[in-house]
Amino acid sequence: MLIDTHAHLFFPNFEEDLDEVIKRAQDEGIKFIIVPATDIETAKKTVELTKKYDMVYGAVGVHPHDTKDWDDSYILQIEELAKNDKIVAIGEIGLDYYYDYSPKEKQIEAFKAQIDLALKLNLPIIVHNRESDEDVMNIIRSYKGSGLRGQFHCFNGTPADARELIELGHFISFTGNITFKKADTLRETLKSIPARYLLTETDSPFMTPVPHRGKRNEPANVKLVAEKIGEVHNIRMEDVNRIVEYNTYNLFGIGEKPPVSYTYLMRNSLYVNITNRCNAACIFCDRDGEAVLNGYNLKMKKNEELSAERLINEIGDPKQYDEIVFCGYGEPTIRWDVVKEISKYVKANGGKTRLNTNGHGNEINKKDITPEMKGLLDSVSVSLNALDENEYARLVGVDKKMFQEMLDFTKKSKQFVPEVVLTIVAEQNIDAEKARKIAEEEVGVKFREREYF
Repeated sequence: MLIDTHAHLFFPNFEEDLDEVIKRAQDEGIKFIIVPATDIETAKKTVELTKKYDMVYGAVGVHPHDTKDWDDSYILQIEELAKNDKIVAIGEIGLDYYYDYSPKEKQIEAFKAQIDLALKLNLPIIVHNRESDEDVMNIIRSYKGSGLRGQFHCFNGTPADARELIELGHFISFTGNITFKKADTLRETLKSIPARYLLTETDSPFMTPVPHRGKRNEPANVKLVAEKIGEVHNIRMEDVNRIVEYNTYNLFGIGEKPPVSYTYLMRNSLYVNITNRCNAACIFCDRDGEAVLNGYNLKMKKNEELSAERLINEIGDPKQYDEIVFCGYGEPTIRWDVVKEISKYVKANGGKTRLNTNGHGNEINKKDITPEMKGLLDSVSVSLNALDENEYARLVGVDKKMFQEMLDFTKKSKQFVPEVVLTIVAEQNIDAEKARKIAEEEVGVKFREREYF
């Protein structure tokens, strides 16, 4: 289902045909629309829209353009309006130095005050930023560790800023401007942001996407934004929609968490979620958190794990996929017999297999399992994670002896599996060239940097 997280439906040019606008959105498969206010009066209108239309939710706040007369009384009014059930954020707030509608000091005062209110009410923020990158980033950084979460809408910042915002727990959204012919730089920024940190929006009635430029924008056009995101990231439209639907739930509390996925499609590889159990406790792993990846809920309890037979039924014909990958938020070799049984089925039916593992399978199973991989696995990918045993123990949450255990497992695997790869997480404080030497020269396997996010 499509979602428009930013549409100003209270604008005068929607007054005559708003019912038809909502109907067109529904006809395009749009599930939810979030309407962010820009001042106190439009906040009141937003509340009324949320009451009139089931699919409409709202945010209340004062846009930087309207902060010239800001004083403490505004906060009291916004707080009262935020008590309405379908108000899910404080916004649209932020800074705008492109126009001189409000003094910078007033904009900053209002921005900070509304952020503080959002924290008080446990609501996310929706942030407007135009030619004020440095001040916006400095203000957001100052709230690190506070629990602040937000949407940075109509993003036009740098990839570095986007990555920092993601690390601070925020989401990024783009409008119809990513469809513009001369927006190559913006599309490169979009490409640098993992899809699982994106939201879709129109910013209606502004930022109308191609091929409707020059006309009033409306929520139905969010489909064109989603299609462009899919094109830039080389993922299916249904992947974009599933990811955005979960992100909307995660940030704004709209909708519901998806059920557990036991198999999940990434591009044209089918991943098999064997278990959520693990012998390690990697500091960068979300296994004990939400355990959601690209909109797929991978979190399960031990008694919810599926048998090999049921997982095979979910796989069906393995030849329809590039490969079957054993991977989830747990360690697959904890259920090694299940991995073997499924692999036998896949290989017998013309498919390819890959095991993503922490390399602790021999220790977990109290035997050398690598000879059993012969003829069953086409590829094994082992997480290196660190360059020495002490750092490995810190990052992975295991005894430092497991660093050598992981390397020994990798060396043994290459005797029985056609392709073995050691991986590190990209953009962490790991010397990639040293990691490459460990993989290629010391262990004698391939090396890959995998995406952090």
